[in-house]
Amino acid sequence: MQDNGGAASLRILYDNLKRYYPDIDKARDWEAGVRGVLYRAMRETQLFKKIGISIYALSDYNEDSQPKRTDKVRMHSYIEGICLELGNLNNYLTYTADPSATYRDNIRLSDIATVDSLPPFSYPEIIDEAKRIDVVWLNRRGLQFPTSVFEVVDSIGTLNGALNRSLQLKQFSTKFYIVAPEKHHTKYEHQLELEVYSAQKNRFRFINYEQIVEIYNVSQRKMQLDASIFG
Repeated sequence: MQDNGGAASLRILYDNLKRYYPDIDKARDWEAGVRGVLYRAMRETQLFKKIGISIYALSDYNEDSQPKRTDKVRMHSYIEGICLELGNLNNYLTYTADPSATYRDNIRLSDIATVDSLPPFSYPEIIDEAKRIDVVWLNRRGLQFPTSVFEVVDSIGTLNGALNRSLQLKQFSTKFYIVAPEKHHTKYEHQLELEVYSAQKNRFRFINYEQIVEIYNVSQRKMQLDASIFG
């Protein structure tokens, strides 16, 4: 955590522990063991604190505030990070097209995503389009197919591109989510009525920024409550 400015994602912690303990991943359920050590340390010594679903920090660390809605670049990657963390929480493999973008607290999206590239689940032409999708959740069991995709639409001019990329996966049992400011909701509904999209419109869902942030906050509070009771 100190090496990363005071905060670190679980992926950062796992990767750095391997540097100091090369054989750590040979132990069964070693990642769960690391989380257990963190929980005990938070409860018994208060050296660390949890500042996200999968982000930990030193107890005196001052965490970043939520980006302003007017800062589209920061807000875009912040929402992507939320989608990645929620995917990890729900036990999906997670991928992002923007690995170098900053999420929060000195953490990049690549520090949250669990896979660096999409598996060869289809033809190269389809995968080339799918790998440009903001966030992809993939099932862990069996063959790794995209189960849900998330496009963050901070500017209405990017909506058609987001819809088109999602539709490249129409032959799969994939759920399509458009995450955007509520002011874009009406335009989104109008676009889905166009003939090119109307046949697949029931597969799309719109989530506004307030809703996705609330889902994240509720999930985080539940984890903290569970840890206090069962940890």
